[in-house]
Amino acid sequence: MQDDDTTHGPLAGFTVGVTAARRAEELGTLLKRRGAAVLHAPALRIVQLADDSELLAATKELIGHAPDVAVATTAIGFRGWIEAADGWGIGDALLKSLRGVELLARGPKVKGAIRAAGLSEAWSPGSESMAEVLDRLLAEGVEGRRVALQLHGEPLPGFVESLTAAGAEVIVVPVYRWMPPQDIAPLDRMLDVTAARGLDAITFTSAPAAASFLGRAETRGLLPEILGALRDDVLVACVGPVTALPLQARGIDTLQPERFRLGPLVQLMCAHLPAAARILPVAGHRIEIRGHAVLVDDELRAVPPAGMALLHALARRPGWVVARADLLRALPGSGSDEHAVETAMARLRSALGVPRLIQTVVKRGYRLALDPSADTKYGR
Repeated sequence: MQDDDTTHGPLAGFTVGVTAARRAEELGTLLKRRGAAVLHAPALRIVQLADDSELLAATKELIGHAPDVAVATTAIGFRGWIEAADGWGIGDALLKSLRGVELLARGPKVKGAIRAAGLSEAWSPGSESMAEVLDRLLAEGVEGRRVALQLHGEPLPGFVESLTAAGAEVIVVPVYRWMPPQDIAPLDRMLDVTAARGLDAITFTSAPAAASFLGRAETRGLLPEILGALRDDVLVACVGPVTALPLQARGIDTLQPERFRLGPLVQLMCAHLPAAARILPVAGHRIEIRGHAVLVDDELRAVPPAGMALLHALARRPGWVVARADLLRALPGSGSDEHAVETAMARLRSALGVPRLIQTVVKRGYRLALDPSADTKYGR
């Protein structure tokens, strides 16, 4: 077994849900490298550009009547737009239309994509914030001007409305539109696991994915259970504030990195998930209770779901006796036979590798063998 946190990883013992369609493999790899078990279920799918009639129509409109200003929001979206236009045989016409335009780039990656296309940007915000782009446009004045806005699946709340209210004509270029997943089964499984508190954290990298996740929960009649889980037991991590909006509208608190990137998102989870784990001194050992595993003196021990349910029930009152009837109610799919508690307890002790961590109190139940020095601290 692994013997320290640098070996087993800061996310070892935790299960993290990934709802992304695009870059899901990259995010999953980052999480797995840090020890997490990953459950992936895309909440959306991406419409292929070559098949997107809405993008084609917007592109032809801009070629026929060039905008005064064009805003590029993502590098992959801008590149995809140019490539799609090439595929339709109108790539050169699109570039010609954009060549005399005031071209604004949200960040350095987008600037690189613009220059790779043989164009040059007029300005880019140091903050990579669309709010700063909007402020600049409004300060310049947009009344009577045509503004092309390249989107990449993400809604930009208030952006189009603010420009329109200021007198601009806004042409939205919907690169990579989102649609419901063709196979809904993985998303349904993730919803079931979330409702059962089987996830320790869930990640969202786009607002449409968050909205789709909640929408599917509502369609299935699971929304109250999902909202309860996300509010109380499942850490919700979003890549940025726009992504978090559908969740925050439902009263769900979210974690967001300062830099809206996958790496900082994972680093944030590495800091928060282990910090929330329960650490107890038991029978001369240090145990750290994580989502689906336990660190016993820094040795990672995988524990079956029934065993984890019992351990969490015991850890809520460390050192106190918990009756078999209460433990039975804690078991997943609990029935009425208390023998199920004895079977699950035997497997839990075996999984922990130190049977004396849990004491049997004859005719009463079980207790964690909390060290005497910890009795006062934990309310003994």
